[in-house]
Amino acid sequence: MPDTDALSLLTLYPAMASMPELLPRLNLMRVPVGTPLFREHDTCQGFPMVLQGEVRVSRSAANGRELELYRVLPGEMCLVSSAGLFAGQPLTAHGVTTAQTTLALLSPPDFQLAMADPCFRNFVLGLFALRMANLTSLIEAVAFQRLDSRLAATLLGHGQQVRATHQALADELGTVREIVTRLLHRFERDGMVELSRECITICNSTALRNLAALQTR
Repeated sequence: MPDTDALSLLTLYPAMASMPELLPRLNLMRVPVGTPLFREHDTCQGFPMVLQGEVRVSRSAANGRELELYRVLPGEMCLVSSAGLFAGQPLTAHGVTTAQTTLALLSPPDFQLAMADPCFRNFVLGLFALRMANLTSLIEAVAFQRLDSRLAATLLGHGQQVRATHQALADELGTVREIVTRLLHRFERDGMVELSRECITICNSTALRNLAALQTR
């Protein structure tokens, strides 16, 4: 591993500093945007540590619908990969890069060896607990929040213009494009947004915030 990448790794994943003997054995990967890194039902190939870029982790249904579970940024952990390594079971979701990404892969045997180190184990379990909390929040949102409320919340916080396709919004919300399109046209009729090609202009942010505040179906 080049010195610059090793320095980045130790800065983002400091627990690896206690096991310098593992650094030369890491598999360094540089992949372009849109690269599938793993698929559902695959055997986990190792513990990925993102140094640069982003990985989108999603779950697909038999009908083709997709739900984004989380995104892995530099210094973060992939819950699905870790669970697969802990249990020795196939992966339950798929991961795709959303930007040019650099990551270091710790092989399954080396991951088990690293887990015997208290510093690394505490680091991984801490990230695992944080990711589980975020995933629990997503489950609550899907189960208990109205879809129009969730869509309104998704549109907020990006400035006056949101540049995204209806399909991308549907993927993020775990629904189908037709429902998102129908809701957006309703928002437009109510004067909350103005729609154009791959761009949504916020016209009434107060109304969107009021809608986003609703927590029940």
